[in-house]
Amino acid sequence: MDIKQIQELVKLINKTSIGEITIEEDGRKITIKQKKDPVQNIVATTTQSFPQAAAPAPAAPAANTPPPAVKAEPKADNYVTIKSPMIGTFYRQAGPGKPVFASVGDDVTPGKTVCIIEAMKLFNEIESDVKGKIVKVLVDDASPVEYDQPLFLVDPA
Repeated sequence: MDIKQIQELVKLINKTSIGEITIEEDGRKITIKQKKDPVQNIVATTTQSFPQAAAPAPAAPAANTPPPAVKAEPKADNYVTIKSPMIGTFYRQAGPGKPVFASVGDDVTPGKTVCIIEAMKLFNEIESDVKGKIVKVLVDDASPVEYDQPLFLVDPA
């Protein structure tokens, strides 16, 4: 593989949502990984929602008696969504008989693998960007997922 082909692959990776690609040719192995800057931007936007969530919390006990549905709505807004960074197939475990990466009730921290997405026969580990507890798994195992599709709801509290 010549340098021009490698440069074209780098451009392709940067233009798409592919996280990583590995090519092996003539005994040489080349791995190209995309930077995770866009994922960090998502975390920055979710961080901005935390101060808003802190304000309704004291108001909830005062409004506790009339409508219980009003109390449930702000709580749902407190959840952070882990979204798919690419198109592919969602897997909750590394293989048959292997342990599940993340289930409801599990604690996650930034950098902890929560699932795998297979794209173009490459298995990409999807890591959590937030610290919290998994509240809901939004996708069935071995299901196709789209770019930016919600995968998990996390309670950051």
